[in-house]
Amino acid sequence: MADQAIDAKREKIRQLLAMQRKFIELDHAEGVDMKDYFAPAAGDTLEGYRQDYQELAMEVVDDAHAIVGSKRD
Repeated sequence: MADQAIDAKREKIRQLLAMQRKFIELDHAEGVDMKDYFAPAAGDTLEGYRQDYQELAMEVVDDAHAIVGSKRD
């Protein structure tokens, strides 16, 4: 069970890193306006990015707590 949880956490971390790489590539190629980052237009490349990233990051936190048997307050 713990090995599966660790593997799942690692995969989520890989996804987060891939999201970071794509964001950095976009920023270097086009620049990222903070307005577009915080309130992207419908269909924009960054639409849903912050929410998806935050949800995935919190899943990693929850997974880490589950692995060591602690709870997030």
